[in-house]
Amino acid sequence: MLNDISRVIEQVSRDRGIDKDILIATLTEAIQSAAHKKLGPRAEIEVHYNEETGEIEVFQFKEVVENVLEPDLEITLEQGRELDPECEIGDQLGNKMDTATFGRIAAQSAKQVIIQKMKDAERDAVYRNFIDRKGEIINGVVQRMDRGDIVVNLGQTEGILPHREQVPREIYHRGDRIRAIILDVVADGRGPQVILSRSRRSFLIQLFKMEVPEVGEGIVSIMGVAREPGVRSKVAVASSDSEVDAVGACVGMRGSRVQNVVHELRGEKIDIVPWHADAAKFVCNALAPAQISRVIIDDESSAMEVIVPDEFLSVAIGKKGQNVRLASKLTGWHLDVKSETRYSRAMQDGYDSLLELPGMNVSLADALYEKGLYSVEEIASASPDDIIAVRPMEEPEARALIDEARTATLKRIAEARKQEQAREAQEAESRAKSREAKQAAQDEAAQEEQGQDQQEGPAAETAAPDDESNSDDDAQDKTPDRQEPAT
Repeated sequence: MLNDISRVIEQVSRDRGIDKDILIATLTEAIQSAAHKKLGPRAEIEVHYNEETGEIEVFQFKEVVENVLEPDLEITLEQGRELDPECEIGDQLGNKMDTATFGRIAAQSAKQVIIQKMKDAERDAVYRNFIDRKGEIINGVVQRMDRGDIVVNLGQTEGILPHREQVPREIYHRGDRIRAIILDVVADGRGPQVILSRSRRSFLIQLFKMEVPEVGEGIVSIMGVAREPGVRSKVAVASSDSEVDAVGACVGMRGSRVQNVVHELRGEKIDIVPWHADAAKFVCNALAPAQISRVIIDDESSAMEVIVPDEFLSVAIGKKGQNVRLASKLTGWHLDVKSETRYSRAMQDGYDSLLELPGMNVSLADALYEKGLYSVEEIASASPDDIIAVRPMEEPEARALIDEARTATLKRIAEARKQEQAREAQEAESRAKSREAKQAAQDEAAQEEQGQDQQEGPAAETAAPDDESNSDDDAQDKTPDRQEPAT
C-alpha cells in the first residue's frame, strides 16, 4: 500500500468533488472485502486509515484458547504470548497484515468495490451540488440531440433540455453554448438527471435579475410575468424606492438592459409595464400602448369589459389576440375588449329592449339604466329588492316585471339562435354553390380538352390519304410514255 495514499485521496477528492471521508470509507471497505476473499468470510478483520502515515492498516483478530479448533479464528496461548506476553485465555489479539499478500483475486475484488463506490459517491456529489441550485441559470455546451431533447454538457454531469421546455423555432447544433434554468434534479438508477428549461417564466425572471442590478438587489420587484415563449412576453414591475423608476431601471440606458435579455431569448419581444394595486389601472397599463376609454368591472366573475376608441381596437387586441391574451394572463382578469361604436350599439340595444317590456315607460327605463340594469337580461337576473330599490313599487309588480324580462330574454335567445341557424344555413348553401361552380368549371374544362383531342384526330386521318394520292401522282409522273406504232 502506498504511503502517500493521502495525496491520492486529496487529489481525487478535488478532481471528482467527493468528500475525503467518503473516499477513505470506500478504500477501507474495499480492503476489508479483499481480506475476506483471502481469509474467508468468518475472519474478524478491522481496517483503519492512519492519517499520520497515510497508510491503510489491516488487522486480523483471533481469540486465545487452549485447544485450537478453528485456526482462522483462534490461536493457542503460546502463540498469543509471542504477540503479547501478558495475554490470557479468552483475549482477542490483533495481528497486522501485509496487504501485498492478498493476491490477484482479492485485489481485483477490491478494485471492483472501489470503482462501484466511486461511481455512487460521484452521483451523490452531483446530486447534492445541483439539488440546491434549482431555479438558477446555468451555462453549458450542446453535446448531442436525443429524440428531440437536447443533451447539454454541464461540466460535472449532463443536463437534459426536454423538447417541451424548449422555445419554439430555436435551433441548436452540437458545440453551441446554451443558457438555461435548472428546473429539477431527479435521482434515478443511472445517476442524477438535471432537467433544464428555457420556456418557463422563471427563466425570464432570472435573466432580469442578472441584467438589472435593482432587480437582483430587491429594489425593483417583478410582480408578474405572462409569456408566450419565442414570441412575446409582458413583465409587470414595481419599485420599493420612490426615487427609482421600475420600468426605466429594467429598460436601461437606450434599452441596453432589456436588449440583452431579448438577445438571449433570440428576438422574443418584451413589454415592461408598471404594476398598480388598482386592478383597473393595472389592466390599462397591461394593454398599453392602446388608449382605454372606460373599464367595467365584474368582481364576481373576475372579468372586465374594456372599452377602447375604434382606432385603438386592433392595437388593444393585438396580432391574433396576443396583446389582450397576455394582458389577461398578467393581470389574472378575463378581459373583453370592445370598441366604442360596438359598446354604444350594445347599450342602445339594451335600452331599447327595456322599452319593449309591457308596462315599461321612459322614466322607469332611465332609472333602471342609471342603476346599472342596462337590458332585459340584467333585469331577468335581478331580484325584486333590486327593482324596488330603483323605483318604489309593490313586490308583486316587481316580480311581474322580472317575469316579463325573463320571457323577453327567452324570446331574444330564441331569435338569436334562429338567426344563427339561418346564417349557418346560408353559409352552407354558399359553400355548396361554390363547390358546384368549381365542379362545373372543371367539367367544362374537361369537355373542352376532350373536344380538342377529337378535332386533332380526324385532321390526322385526312392528312394520310392526301399523302397517299400525292405519292401515286409522283409514281405516274415517273412512268415513261408509251409510243404508238407507225402506220
